[in-house]
Amino acid sequence: MSDGSLLPFAMALPSPSHQPSLLQGFPSRGSDVAGPPLAANNPVARVLIESSLPHLDRPFDYSVPAELDGSALAGVRVKVRFSGQELNGYVLGRIESSEAGHGLTPLLKVVSAVPVLTPALLELASSVAARYAGTLSDVLRTAIPPRVARLEKQLLSGDSRLDEPDEPDTPDGHGTASQGSASQAQAAWASYTNGTPYLQHLAGGGSPRAVLTATRGFGTAGWPGLVASAVAAVRSSGRGAVVVVPDYRDLDRMEAALRAVLPAGDVARLTADDGPTPRYRSYLRLLSGAAKVAVGTRSAAYAPVQDLGLVVCWDDGDDLHIDQRAPYAHTREILLLRSEQESAACLMAAHTRSTELQRLVEGGWAVPVEAPRPLVRASTPRVLNTADSFEQERDPLAKIARLPGAAWRAAKEGLERGPVLVQVARAGYAPSLVCEDCRETARCNNCQGPLAIAGQSALPQCRWCSTPAPEWRCRHCGGGRLRRGAAGVLRTAEELGRAFPGKAVVTSSGDQIKATVSDARALVVATVGAEPIASGGYAAALLLDGNSLLRRENLRAGEDTVRRWFNAAALVRPANEGGLVIITADDTTATGALLRWDPAGYASRELALRQELQLPPAVRIASVTGKRADVVHFTESLAENIQLRTAGPAPVSLTLSAQRAVEPEREPDVRTLIFIPYAQAAVATRSMRAVKAASAAKRTSGPVQLRLDGVDVL
Repeated sequence: MSDGSLLPFAMALPSPSHQPSLLQGFPSRGSDVAGPPLAANNPVARVLIESSLPHLDRPFDYSVPAELDGSALAGVRVKVRFSGQELNGYVLGRIESSEAGHGLTPLLKVVSAVPVLTPALLELASSVAARYAGTLSDVLRTAIPPRVARLEKQLLSGDSRLDEPDEPDTPDGHGTASQGSASQAQAAWASYTNGTPYLQHLAGGGSPRAVLTATRGFGTAGWPGLVASAVAAVRSSGRGAVVVVPDYRDLDRMEAALRAVLPAGDVARLTADDGPTPRYRSYLRLLSGAAKVAVGTRSAAYAPVQDLGLVVCWDDGDDLHIDQRAPYAHTREILLLRSEQESAACLMAAHTRSTELQRLVEGGWAVPVEAPRPLVRASTPRVLNTADSFEQERDPLAKIARLPGAAWRAAKEGLERGPVLVQVARAGYAPSLVCEDCRETARCNNCQGPLAIAGQSALPQCRWCSTPAPEWRCRHCGGGRLRRGAAGVLRTAEELGRAFPGKAVVTSSGDQIKATVSDARALVVATVGAEPIASGGYAAALLLDGNSLLRRENLRAGEDTVRRWFNAAALVRPANEGGLVIITADDTTATGALLRWDPAGYASRELALRQELQLPPAVRIASVTGKRADVVHFTESLAENIQLRTAGPAPVSLTLSAQRAVEPEREPDVRTLIFIPYAQAAVATRSMRAVKAASAAKRTSGPVQLRLDGVDVL
């Protein structure tokens, strides 16, 4: 592979002859400098050095000693000397001669003879780095797990123990699905529009692309069974699959569903939560072809599945799909790139539909697979909004009460039939406090952070610096009395325990998230996204704090709130079994989507508004964050190559005054937003990589954080 394919900003870098500090002391092949004998064939190795520095994001040529000829193959890990240091890297390939124009230093050693970097993975990682204007090394850091030497020895020696899959932890209350549940999942596909043709196309060796909107989140007809049926169909054609889910709870359910329809050794689980040894064992099993189906969290999108036939992403709107390290890639985009590059089928599934997926459907790239209205009515619960005019007439205080009368009655009646889910917006006890007199937010006198209470008898303390505030005074009115501005999950559980004496109350939030609960009659109070699964479904669900979720200062507040509502409502029994969902929010657009059970309609409306305003996903967006001078230098340098709409620079946070109070000498960070039409995206990302590389090489300015398509920047 040439330099140009891996280095779209090559013209922005100094030529090797102008880098004496990096290349000094490199012996050349055929020169008088003494060195080890070189390999007879293709004695030059192209090596990607493990470095996040933008100007080093290209292959470097090294000579291959004869003793390493048989092991220094493409894809293996090596150790090289670079600028006086020993660094790790990957061999990208071997060539006959180098055009570097200077002497080459030999490879120090081959760390492992296992080619962990496959050609397909290299192509995918290069595409991801190009899309997000990042470095190839940063992408590979996420894609390839840390090495475990013992497992590599087992692979190279043909030890059968490597092929033995780890015993999965079966989720409590679910067990392993049976062949009967697989048949029910097949029947569920048949009830969806375009469902049966999609499975037939997969089984026939085709590569269809679909967006699935699942209606149920529990039981044998839930989404894990639907996805497992699609994977089984593609496996019947002899091809492999990659399934990516947001967290360990979804992973446990998905793995159990896959093992119910596939041989045990066919499935490999990939997640960092399991530890380095199980993760690397699964990676090597996929690499060797012992397993053909990868299921896992974020990094599983890069799994080296042979003969890939299907990529699946569940709930792409979950922010856990976004890597928190550079280049901040999203699982959805990685899988879409992989689907295109390897001509694989694609299935994006969720209870709702993100605006990004709606754009793919409206553009004809993917086919919608959704339930017809009769199936929606038969498989979903009844939904009631306490803020509508009818409920307001019956209960005038419903608009200001945290638990309106209709919600209280639904909980009371639901507890006669099974568990009742209560969804709240915030964790903790009282995560927000206000002044009793003027209702202004109570803030710490030390750092201006918000005050909170951790328990009924606890003292107020700052959520930022943890400083207690026993004698707090309001800076606005001088008052000294506090009241709760919002109730967290613990306070809500306490209040419900008093309202329903004798009933068990279970909480799920923070670091005490429960994956499942029994079908016993109990109140299950959970924060958004932490709702446990009840195997038989909840009898009722109360979706509280809807206005707090919708009023967040974020472009996607409505979209994200609707997604969380649907995810919780999908855990409730159908209306014909008494299932009822109570929602408390004023926004008629968002609540209307849940009342009608119409996630596609809401996504279509949101996308139309974004297209009119030219906001994501109608356009791509880049955020440049750093010191003001560095951000200005970056944007001005970028403007020399391409003209784009920008906004900023502006302070990153409105609490910068608080930062100055703590660190008055620290210059606050600023941010500039760059809006990129899709037609200019390729040129724009190349230019961004070029500017970052040139600035790093010449040290003309300080570093900036560059994020593309961040969901939290607007």
